[in-house]
Amino acid sequence: MPETSRLIECSDFPELEFVEREATPESAMKLGIQLHLTGLSLSDTVAVLERLGVERCRSTVHNWIQKANLQPAEGQNPNYVAIDETVIRVNDQRYWLFAAVDPDRNRLLHVRLFPTRTSALAEMFLAELREKHLVDDAIFLVDGAPWLQAACHRHSLRFQHVTHGNRNAVERVFKELKRRTEAFANHFRHADPNTVETWLQAFAVCFNQLI
Repeated sequence: MPETSRLIECSDFPELEFVEREATPESAMKLGIQLHLTGLSLSDTVAVLERLGVERCRSTVHNWIQKANLQPAEGQNPNYVAIDETVIRVNDQRYWLFAAVDPDRNRLLHVRLFPTRTSALAEMFLAELREKHLVDDAIFLVDGAPWLQAACHRHSLRFQHVTHGNRNAVERVFKELKRRTEAFANHFRHADPNTVETWLQAFAVCFNQLI
């Protein structure tokens, strides 16, 4: 797949701080993480690594992603920020993935997974976003969700109610996320929410690399 080729050539993938405790070469771990996050199942990822002479089980690749604790790069200074949420199912339970996207660069700025969607959680999400990025002067693009608009009010952030245009950037991100998780029907099974959130944050890092 094109994404895989581009990731293999990529040299700025974040350093893995846990590698000194692993017997697997760092390059193989990075490749395994990248392959899985770009759409390969754990089984297919293991098969690719085996062809390269690295024999590991599916749980090992899963653990690499959890230990890596990848996060989107901080310190961005966007002119606009599109924010939205979508449903992610974890063990037959509905959770809400909140995402903030720079629509000019189509890059994920911050993602969090919450058990519900409320004004308080939206405010928490924006507080974390403000800690990580220079967004106080940005214009936030939101839909009609009252909890998002209320959260912007509480943080004194400028926002516009937009249903199309630049706000579609966050919809494109959600579409890509669901395409890449299609193998398990956008449904995380036998996983706790913290594990799923770590996977989603790692996905954000790899997504940004491919832009």
